[in-house]
Amino acid sequence: MGQPIHSTIIFSTPLMVEYAACQVSIAPIRAHSSEKSEMVSQLLFGETVEVQEFKDNWRRIICAWDGYSGWVDSKQLVKLTEREFQEYRQLETINISLVEGLMATDYFIPLTMGAVLPKYDGLRCALGEKTFQFSGPVVTPEQQKLGNEWIVKIARRYLNAPYLWGGRSPFGIDCSGFTQMVYKIAGVRLLRDAAQQVSQGRLIDFMEQCQSGDLAFFDNGKGHITHVGIILPDCHIIHSSGRVRIDKLDHFGIFNRETNRYSHQLRIVKRLLPDEIETPKSVVESAKNEDELSAQSLLFS
Repeated sequence: MGQPIHSTIIFSTPLMVEYAACQVSIAPIRAHSSEKSEMVSQLLFGETVEVQEFKDNWRRIICAWDGYSGWVDSKQLVKLTEREFQEYRQLETINISLVEGLMATDYFIPLTMGAVLPKYDGLRCALGEKTFQFSGPVVTPEQQKLGNEWIVKIARRYLNAPYLWGGRSPFGIDCSGFTQMVYKIAGVRLLRDAAQQVSQGRLIDFMEQCQSGDLAFFDNGKGHITHVGIILPDCHIIHSSGRVRIDKLDHFGIFNRETNRYSHQLRIVKRLLPDEIETPKSVVESAKNEDELSAQSLLFS
């Protein structure tokens, strides 16, 4: 997802700040305080926010994870004390099942991959005054060393998730939401939009130096970053375009075998993880293949 003109990153704290967490499976974050307003992002269960403005049943929030701002229906939030807000942000435990039930006393909440389990003890979590049971697979990134292989493994779990502008779940996800969620599950903090994410990490000068887990960014021909994906081994990339899919990658960009043409023009590659100990197979090596060479005449047509 490229940088929308209406999105705002705000890190200043007003005099009166309230805190809250998402208490539903997925809560839309909208550009304005209306159900008809564009969805610019989403909150997943357990993710925390600062509340900085009230308007009827709407709250203008700032996401604690990435500083993204927008409007959320207050019914989809549960109020937190400042102490709870700080506690919930420590050692976040994250659901890594595509969909798993969170059990309360007389109902359950379907959690998607990437949802947060506040104060999880291995069996139960707590959100506000409610306690839930959870028995699905989880990960606590801060307690583990999660590297390139983990990034690739998690990214593949999103395969075939439909593209959705502003989406951050396996039921609908945009390109930068996809990269953000994969890296979040690995404990790496990415900003929300592709045009913001490109400012993070270390520049990789040559495609031959790329390794799995690197982020590849693509522009629209006018120099504006509009797309991002995660580099895989053997000259491939996983990205959200129509759906989360795997395509060929070379120094020109993304080559879509279905259309037999390049769909995205490569601009820059960034690395957020440590260098691999062993030199990986070049991600452009297979560009020498005959079919790739013949395809170069179709560049971005």
